[in-house]
Amino acid sequence: MKQMGGRTDLAVELREDFSEDDERIKGVTVTDAYYKHRKIHVSTVRITDASGAAAMGRPIGTYITVEAKGLAEGEERLRRFVAETLAEQLLLLMERVKKDAKEVLVVGLGNREATPDALGPVAVDELVVTRHLILQLGEEFRKKYHLTSFCALAAGVLAQTGMESGEIIKSVVEELHPDIVIAIDALASRSTERLGTTVQITDTGIYPGAGIGNNRQALNNDTLGAPVIAVGVPTVVDAATILRERMGNYLRKKGVSEEECEEILSEAEENDGQVLFVTPKGIDELVHRAGETVAEAINLCFCKELI
Repeated sequence: MKQMGGRTDLAVELREDFSEDDERIKGVTVTDAYYKHRKIHVSTVRITDASGAAAMGRPIGTYITVEAKGLAEGEERLRRFVAETLAEQLLLLMERVKKDAKEVLVVGLGNREATPDALGPVAVDELVVTRHLILQLGEEFRKKYHLTSFCALAAGVLAQTGMESGEIIKSVVEELHPDIVIAIDALASRSTERLGTTVQITDTGIYPGAGIGNNRQALNNDTLGAPVIAVGVPTVVDAATILRERMGNYLRKKGVSEEECEEILSEAEENDGQVLFVTPKGIDELVHRAGETVAEAINLCFCKELI
């Protein structure tokens, strides 16, 4: 098994830890699609049984990853392509989770005041919500513009509200009874190249803060009473991952074997109890661009003719 080390929320990175013939992941399948004209790579990881879930450390379900390295360069045309691709994948996943969903709640998780954690609130700010319009203007208006009724909430964090975001969201779900909840949150990755250039969509729900070891109340069908689709973009990398990558390359150049290299790096990580996370220097622009892209994808799903 190829141990990469470092925390990650991305199923595609967890799958990279295992060789193709590893018995533990017989219940995990991966399919890839390349959109050359869009410069986009879509990977779908499906965990189909308990053994696969145990090996991956993730619930049974579907994990779709949309990657476009050019996003880091701020190319607007590519950003639009990514939004369109995300919308396509999101609609497909929603159809499998709940056919003909009529009411959707979109939740932006995270702390607006902490830039690497602000993806959810930033995305919510860019949404063109429709629930109030449909309530005011009626069914004829909804049909005319092919709308899905959806509303949005930026739940904040415990230090700001005194309430767990899960408590707030559950109360709203119990009041509105949405068919599907879409939760947007910042993620952790093992690769600096994936920061702001990768979006993961999954039908398994989400554990806010899990990527940085700050587990909060899970948001899923069991806790909310409604299916939850999680949409996330990595904005931080575990510093141990960067150290492992740099030191590993150095040791290999010095002729250290792969086994010895792994032993040295693992021992260094075990002796360092401090967990550090790193963000790129352009994090403000990265989070804004990622939030705008996710919001546009959701708008394309539910109110395309209004944008």
